[in-house]
Amino acid sequence: MAGSAASPTSLVELTISCRNLRDTDVFSKSDPLCVVFYQPFGSKEWTELKRTECIDNTLNPDFATKIPLTYHFEEQQNLKFKLFDVDSNSPSLDNHDYLGECECTLAQIVSSRTLQKSLLDRSHPGDSGYIIITAEELSSCKEEIVVQFLGRNLENRGWFCSTINPFLEFYKANEDGTFTLVHRTEHVRGAEDPVWKEFSIPLRSFCSGDYDRNIKVVCNNFKVNGSHKHIGTFYTTVKKIIEGPGGETPLWLINEQRKMQKGSSYKNSGEVFVNKAHIRQVFSFLDYLKGGMEINAFIAIDFTASNGDPKSPQSLHFLHSQTPNQYVRAITSVGEIIEDYDTDKFFPVLGFGARMPPDYTQVSHEFFVNGDPSNPFCHRVQGVLEAYYNCLNRVQLYGPTNFAPIVNHVARFAASNKDGDKYFILLILTDGIITDMPQTKEVSGCLLSIVLLVSQEVINQLFQVP
Repeated sequence: MAGSAASPTSLVELTISCRNLRDTDVFSKSDPLCVVFYQPFGSKEWTELKRTECIDNTLNPDFATKIPLTYHFEEQQNLKFKLFDVDSNSPSLDNHDYLGECECTLAQIVSSRTLQKSLLDRSHPGDSGYIIITAEELSSCKEEIVVQFLGRNLENRGWFCSTINPFLEFYKANEDGTFTLVHRTEHVRGAEDPVWKEFSIPLRSFCSGDYDRNIKVVCNNFKVNGSHKHIGTFYTTVKKIIEGPGGETPLWLINEQRKMQKGSSYKNSGEVFVNKAHIRQVFSFLDYLKGGMEINAFIAIDFTASNGDPKSPQSLHFLHSQTPNQYVRAITSVGEIIEDYDTDKFFPVLGFGARMPPDYTQVSHEFFVNGDPSNPFCHRVQGVLEAYYNCLNRVQLYGPTNFAPIVNHVARFAASNKDGDKYFILLILTDGIITDMPQTKEVSGCLLSIVLLVSQEVINQLFQVP
């Protein structure tokens, strides 16, 4: 609008490839993974943004995982790309071989559209290969395609292997005539008539929201050593894909080398059919709020003895007239955010892991912090804090740290909401190691998000970090 100002921002998507990576494996090639880091505005610290998938046995990976970023024209957005050779299932990067890194700004990538930079590894002064980063501005399209393909009579050209392991790679056409990898299916073992798993992908990534944009689909025969064999290629569009389910018209896989060898006798190297395909809307959090969805937030507080004696300054529950303890800070900082979205501003506040009055012989893993046995609600964050202060003087910290009773309590409310017009959030504040993790993980199938504010020990337990 004239006379107003708009922030010059765009949503962009980065695609990452690498070439000539260093080989750190003895009997095979490296299994590369790329980790992207950024510096939050006003900070010099590097924060992990996202990881790509790991690709086995290749020194020239084309990663299918996309990196979405909001591009701010007026800011210098520093990025770091680190490559690792994955050696195990551990999420810790220290357990994998470092292959090199590069730093750049998002503006450098956006301005050049495709940026190529050498990877640096100061511990190995030789050539570590290079990285190719491509940026594309995403459309505001909120649709995604759900699709499944199957193959028939795929050509097996192996001399010593009676079966093939086919997989598909999807590439969207760019404005300059090049193609960018957007999706890779799993490989189907030993199948000349494969049925690949159904997958979904946002249209803005798959075809930039353009139903008529050319999509190149490459079918390869998977090899463990990474030297996959080309079976054939076909071209299509989203418009043709969604018209295809149930049709009898196949998509022919054409192998240009085989076509030249066999001449006029060549027909194709197999056929691919669209087994199912449809477009569906992807709604954002704001879309649901605008549609009238209510947010209901529950708060659960850890009253186990592992927090320390509340009378001791070393305790996480220590009450000081001037300095709020860690639980008070957590309740305030997170609660004030959730409060803006909670419809009635009343929070059910639950406690766990304490011995209860009057005799202090029974341990409760599900009690109302405000002391009212029939009504757990506290009004706004201030009401939550008042109930917390009073509860510390009323109960005896004990243990163990059991989450399942609290999670099941909230899950029952979420499961009873059959209309789907309410969303439930459970904020758990804890310091201890969870003692009933298997039972806690069993809760599923309802509109419930669990937010954990936890110690590093709990993070390690949740993600099984050694």
